[in-house]
Amino acid sequence: MTNLLSILDAPPHLTEATEKIAYKMSDGTGPTIIWCGGLNSDMDGSKATHFHNWADSVGRGYIRFDYYGHGASSGLFGEGTISRWGQDVVTVMDALCDGDVILIGSSMGGWSSMLAARARPERVKALLLINPAPDFTEKLMWANWPDEVKNNILTKGVHFEPSEYDAPYEYRRTLIEDGRAHQLLDAPFDFRGPVRIFQGGQDVVVPPDYSRQIVDVVTSTDMACTLIKSGDHSLSRPEDLALMTQSLAALCQSF
Repeated sequence: MTNLLSILDAPPHLTEATEKIAYKMSDGTGPTIIWCGGLNSDMDGSKATHFHNWADSVGRGYIRFDYYGHGASSGLFGEGTISRWGQDVVTVMDALCDGDVILIGSSMGGWSSMLAARARPERVKALLLINPAPDFTEKLMWANWPDEVKNNILTKGVHFEPSEYDAPYEYRRTLIEDGRAHQLLDAPFDFRGPVRIFQGGQDVVVPPDYSRQIVDVVTSTDMACTLIKSGDHSLSRPEDLALMTQSLAALCQSF
């Protein structure tokens, strides 16, 4: 069953009190596991549901949700920003569970989960990152876009990127500027808990060597980065899920 969380204490840039975050959760022992999905994904994806089923099977608390403008949540995708989506993680954490949490961040969720960890360092005990893409708007998109696309962003305020799905991705100037203001990979990132990174060697969205930058800036001394040589950006094959679940189980046992 999908539940709707009213945003009662909305960030300053939000004006509508009717905005809601859709979520699904199971109660259980802590730390609570929170799924932070990728750009334009929703909480019913294969990895999000797989980890939820696993958490249910072992009695662990688990939450998956849709960011603003994603899935069943309110808002328009094109109006979303990195800081807004990172705040969604914090809102879910503060409103739905008490105590410690473990954040699983997939692709863009790697960025939003790191922002949430910085906002709530006393509660986020571990990060499990799957093909993580912090700073992707600047370092993976803007840096590689041709001048024509950049000019569209600067003059028209929007660029529509073709997608393998029904509708193209809508990238607005506000997303680029907000992402530029919230980059994480250009300075040390203070996080002391364990970090586990899983990177697909055949990922054509996030280059396999991109995860190295995260290893270099995060201050934690308990880090492991696993390259799944044949894995793609999704890392949704049974063998990928089994490997990541094993790592998640070990993280849960350590708290």
